Amino acid sequence: SGFISSDMYLHGFFSASIKLPSDYTAGIVVAFYTSNGDVFEKTHDELDFEFLGNIRGKEWRVQTNMYGNGSTSRGREERYLLPFDPTADFHLYSILWTAQNIIFYIDDIPIREVRRSEVVGGDYPSKPMSLYATIWDASNWATAGGRYKVNYKYGPFVSEFSDLALLGCRVDPLQAPPSTSRNCTASDAELAATGLAVMTPERRRAMRQFRERYMTYSFCYDTLRYPETFSDCDIVESEKSRFKETGHLRFSGSGSGSSSGGRHRRRYGRRRARVPVAADAEKQAAM
Repeated sequence: SGFISSDMYLHGFFSASIKLPSDYTAGIVVAFYTSNGDVFEKTHDELDFEFLGNIRGKEWRVQTNMYGNGSTSRGREERYLLPFDPTADFHLYSILWTAQNIIFYIDDIPIREVRRSEVVGGDYPSKPMSLYATIWDASNWATAGGRYKVNYKYGPFVSEFSDLALLGCRVDPLQAPPSTSRNCTASDAELAATGLAVMTPERRRAMRQFRERYMTYSFCYDTLRYPETFSDCDIVESEKSRFKETGHLRFSGSGSGSSSGGRHRRRYGRRRARVPVAADAEKQAAM
């Protein structure tokens, strides 16, 4: 189950305070993401926050990802431990998408930036997208590589959403791109005026600290899956030395990423509920 925005947007800032389901949630994925898969089935774009189901007493993991122009065979997943209990209170998760860059934020701290460049090419999202929130059964991959399945005796699994914010250019997805771009000039300027897309030295330092402490997997260091490193990967040698050829951390402990088992999901099984909501509504997604 879940909800979807009433409009589609070309670029924007999408944010929500989210409280995740508590207790045993292995196999359950809560997703907060943008996508246009319902309109462009074979060439869809997508930006993801995915909260991976959890075993009681363990630290929660969140995954970010990006697809452009149907590039589902080239997943750009990164995973991180959450430095707090996301079931105890609401925390703010945000996606900033402009023509130049994409930034994922947690509690106003940037955790990942993707910069548009020639090497990224068509893999950079470029078509209007809707905002979604869903909760679904991903037993085959989400928790410890699928070793722990959903146990419905712990249900219902309820995720709460509040303070939903959508700032961007509302467009008709079937408009020609040049016309769409012209119509979005004012909205893009308004988005730029927020300063959210600017990676100041302070933000870049905060992002580096977060990644050093909490990142457990990066596609950039997964040489088994991708023998040739993506040209758009910003390889940091001090960061690279901490990861195995599977892309996971070398050492176990609070930063271990071994629980995912090196598996990566297929994109086609996600169940999406089309429930239009107002931008300022408080919602619950339950399963």
